[in-house]
Amino acid sequence: MGARALQIAMGAPLLVEPPKGRAGPIDIAILELESGILPLTIRRTLPNEEYQDIPLKWLSQA
Repeated sequence: MGARALQIAMGAPLLVEPPKGRAGPIDIAILELESGILPLTIRRTLPNEEYQDIPLKWLSQA
């Protein structure tokens, strides 16, 4: 969430409509995560030098 909140704070386009009232970058990033449209992927390096890409939405389904 910190990485996406930093992107939002630096002017990245929002993927959801911002909530009414005052909402900070962290609130908006959490809203994007909860709506399931956050296009982030975690790259996990395995011991044999290969890697595994894990979309963030897979983690929220667990």
